[in-house]
Amino acid sequence: MFESLGERLERSFKILKGEGKITEVNVAETLKDVRKALLNADVNYKVAKTFTDTVKEKALGQNVLTSVKPSQLMVKIVHDELAQLMGGTSTDINLDGKPSVILMSGLQGSGKTTFSGKLANMLKTKKSKNPFLVACDVYRPAAIEQLKVLGEQIGVPVYSEMDSKDPVSIAKSAIEEAKAKGHDVVIIDTAGRLAVDEQMMNEIAAIKAAINPNEILFVVDSMTGQDAVNTAKEFNDRLDFDGVVLTKLDGDTRGGAALSIRSVVNKPIKFIGTGEKMEAIDVFHPERMADRILGMGDIVSLVERAQEQYDENEARKLQRKISKNQFDFNDFLAQIQQVKKMGNLKDLASMIPGVGKALKNVDIDDNAFKSVEAIIYSMTPRERTNPAILDSSRRMRIAKGSGTDIQEVNRLIKQFDETRKLMRTITQSQGKLKLGRR
Repeated sequence: MFESLGERLERSFKILKGEGKITEVNVAETLKDVRKALLNADVNYKVAKTFTDTVKEKALGQNVLTSVKPSQLMVKIVHDELAQLMGGTSTDINLDGKPSVILMSGLQGSGKTTFSGKLANMLKTKKSKNPFLVACDVYRPAAIEQLKVLGEQIGVPVYSEMDSKDPVSIAKSAIEEAKAKGHDVVIIDTAGRLAVDEQMMNEIAAIKAAINPNEILFVVDSMTGQDAVNTAKEFNDRLDFDGVVLTKLDGDTRGGAALSIRSVVNKPIKFIGTGEKMEAIDVFHPERMADRILGMGDIVSLVERAQEQYDENEARKLQRKISKNQFDFNDFLAQIQQVKKMGNLKDLASMIPGVGKALKNVDIDDNAFKSVEAIIYSMTPRERTNPAILDSSRRMRIAKGSGTDIQEVNRLIKQFDETRKLMRTITQSQGKLKLGRR
């Protein structure tokens, strides 16, 4: 995400040298390079020009503290302006209705159906809502089936009418059904087209008029760059939507759509899709995104994701087991499952300041844990709880059963032993600190 833009901006800042002031001469060369970086990232030309003009105006003549280099001050100004360009602050979804009705719009292939499932899952798990999914794409049978599969996966009911070809009627009936069954959020997935056309616009405008939704979200594939921004403008002119959802942001190293769309349609980016899993959805935070673009990481989001998977009771049990040296392969496996739930591994690494840059050319496979899991699953229950009994013959059997080799099994057991020792040392140190404070 934003990989190439981050690299180009970093090179741009190196143009500024010396101490004292940022001058018109040295800032002009830097901002020329910054503008090129933005255009290469597929940022709208007018947006890029306005952005660099604003940065220039704020930067010129600013006194640089003796402890701060001009390039560092420029990074600060660019960071603040990038955050402002993307909206400044995060914007909440409107859930005021009874039920709240959310209408999804966008082109075919933008990820509307998948995002509908992700949003339902997020509202259910994080906001304790009782969502109801509605299949209003009457042209693509696979869309109805896809929504049903996603609904089953996340435990959310899906309303559909296989015999009806009238999306307005389906939407109205679905809302009545949701009221009758006590659902507090209705998410309506509508039809998309391969290109903007009058029929599609008329149809979704008719749905809007009939159901008066609390929230209209425009879902756009961020990898389409400037086309995404142009499409957003056409949809907004007809629908006056409330917010933008950028999908497939994990696959786009440029990110021009995210930087341009707010300025062009003057509507906030509310959510981003960062992967294929149902949990791969984030509220869009402009400041955090600016941090990531400039290689500063995003520790806040990383901590939030960790907290979502954190179970206080389980953590206490685990701490007791560690202090008694009873941490076993079952616990080790549980920790792996928690890390996997947090999302894409490279995406998680990029949230740690400096690590994203170090790993830019490293391919981190999301299946990196597969062989580890296979080895642990090939152990008997007794072996998992008593790692000390894993002699050479048992290790050979585990290697064969897991489709790995003896070296991999030995390596994992060694890593496990080292992890267990380290965790026990940390736990004991914390205990001594508590005693020392009394």
